[in-house]
Amino acid sequence: MYEVKDKVFLVTGAASGIGAVVVRSLLENGAKRRTASHKHIAALDIDEPQGTALEKELSKKHGQNRIRFIECDITVQLHNAVDTAIQEFGYIDVVINNAGIMSDSPDVYLKEIAVNVTALITSSLKAYEWMRQDRGGKGGTIINISSIVGLMQSPLLPIYSATKSAVLQFSNCLGMEPNYALSGVRVLTICFGCTETPLLDDQKLGGFTKEIKEKIQIGIKKLPQQSAQSAADGLLAAYRNGGSGSTWLVTSNRQAEEITQNVKDAYKILSQGVLD
Repeated sequence: MYEVKDKVFLVTGAASGIGAVVVRSLLENGAKRRTASHKHIAALDIDEPQGTALEKELSKKHGQNRIRFIECDITVQLHNAVDTAIQEFGYIDVVINNAGIMSDSPDVYLKEIAVNVTALITSSLKAYEWMRQDRGGKGGTIINISSIVGLMQSPLLPIYSATKSAVLQFSNCLGMEPNYALSGVRVLTICFGCTETPLLDDQKLGGFTKEIKEKIQIGIKKLPQQSAQSAADGLLAAYRNGGSGSTWLVTSNRQAEEITQNVKDAYKILSQGVLD
């Protein structure tokens, strides 16, 4: 079992929604700085007002030097923000790539891909390099956020679904045993169900056509919802118990469920005939 206590975390998309609840939960479960001058959690987000408010709130509740908000557009400023965090924190044990956009609209989908896929991969590879034990690191954990739409097919959000499928495949493959044995870097994938966060606001949702957007809004309301706290609790359960390359389903306010074998079985079927 992996412990939160005494670990240093970096969380993207941390100013609101699931990210903010994860940050609160980490502090409540003992995320701790290594020295008096180093903080516990680097919270990255583009939303400066909410990020600053979160830092102020949690510093008041848990004491100074527990959290450092870093304003960051992860599609542009990720490298600099992470370098700043490493310099200030000394070492980062766990990176949680939580930032995401859910809008397939014509004027947003390129940003959606950049945030959900490109920035997540960039962050993961950067973390992998500084953590890897075969290059002088101390090991660590990378947690990447996929979605239930990475496990199913739907006509409503084809681009968003593609990004979350990419996250699932990338994270599973990066976390496979040969890579973990070499590096000591554990990689987990979390598939969240519909969660009560600003991501589901009608103004933020977008379809690739106007008609599809209306169907998305109707469809989401029919799906079971979970609280952001339930999602965060599931993420922490996966962190504590997951092996590298594992996949976890966190949905409908249920306890986190490991579905690694389901994913492996699905790819076994998909790969039939490929190498014959």
